[in-house]
Parts: sequence; structure tokens; C-alpha cells
Amino acid sequence: MTDIYKTPLLTAREAARTLKMPESTLDAWLADGSRPSLVHAVRPERRGWPRVPFVGVVEAFVLRTLRELGFSMPNIRRAADLVRSEFQDPYALARARIATDGVGLFVRVADESLIHARDDQMAIPEVIAEYLTYISWDAKGNPARLRLPQYPARAEVVIDPSFGWGAPVLARSKIPVDALVSLWRTGEPISVVADEFDLPADVVEDVLRQAA
Repeated sequence: MTDIYKTPLLTAREAARTLKMPESTLDAWLADGSRPSLVHAVRPERRGWPRVPFVGVVEAFVLRTLRELGFSMPNIRRAADLVRSEFQDPYALARARIATDGVGLFVRVADESLIHARDDQMAIPEVIAEYLTYISWDAKGNPARLRLPQYPARAEVVIDPSFGWGAPVLARSKIPVDALVSLWRTGEPISVVADEFDLPADVVEDVLRQAA
């Protein structure tokens, strides 16, 4: 069984490549020991081995998205601190309680209302960030699957700790993306790769365009 909090799945380089972000940025987030971490890592078994668990991948995805939306690190940290204090939960960015309306950062609190992370102003409950639609949650509110937004809907690719040891896989068939890329890089045309894995050629092309 994969523990989404303790089982290391990816190296920082693999996680950064999967999330399409600079490895140096992810390294800085993982190494930030000055206060409670926004992105969690675990101790690797050996130097250079995986150290990012699934919860860390989700946290990095959310943090990268919030930064791209223009939120400052202090405001993000305040929202995370509100989650921690309200729920005694260190995995603030891996919860569905954080949302944004594109203007301010909000935290979903116990009564299902939203509180503004800057001035505690109440916000309408319908304000749910688009990025949350890429994360699937289990019955206990833990992150269960992350859909990678760079892949189109017809070639849906996910990170699911239940399949592929955290490597990106096609959502429907669970075929690892790396398997498609590896065969294509041997010189096989897309049509042959598609036949080998019983996939539509346009799906294979979409996956290769993003992954390779």
C-alpha cells in the first residue's frame, strides 16, 4: 500500500518535470525549513532517490497554481496557517478548503463558508478555484488523484498513487506515459505506438506532444 504522506514517489526533478515548473523552485519549496512546510518531502532512502510523496506533489501543484495566479507567498502562507489553526492539519495546501476567486485567497472553514485569508472577510461559498477540479478527493478528504492540466481531456493523464508508483499514467487505461514515450523514441511511428497499446493515434500524439 502506498502511503500518500510517507511513501516517496518522485524525485524533485521528476516532480518538477511532471508539473512543468523549474526544479530549482521546487527544491526551494521542499528545503524551506524556516517555518512549517507548504510542500512536504520525506527522507530519501539514498541520495538522489525519490523524496516527494503524493501529498507533496499535490501541494506543489496547488502552490505553483496560486503563484501563477498572482498570489504572494505571504498571503498563501496566511491561508495555510488558517487551515492549520482551524483544523490542526499540517497539509494545508492538499485540502479542498483553499479556494480563490482570482482576486483574494480564501479558506474553506468548518461551517463550509469561506474566509478571506487577508482580512477574515466572509466570501460566497460558490467561489471555488478552477484548479481544485484537477484534484480528486477520497471519502475522508485526502487527495486521491491529480489530473495534469497540460494534457487535453481526450488524452487525460493523471498521477494516481495506486498505479504506476506515482508516474503519470493515462486515466482510462493506466498505461504509463513513459511507456509511450520510450517506444516512440526507438523510432516507431505514432501509428505503431498506438497499435501497440491499443490507443487512438490522436491520443498518443497528444500525450507525446506534451510528454516528449
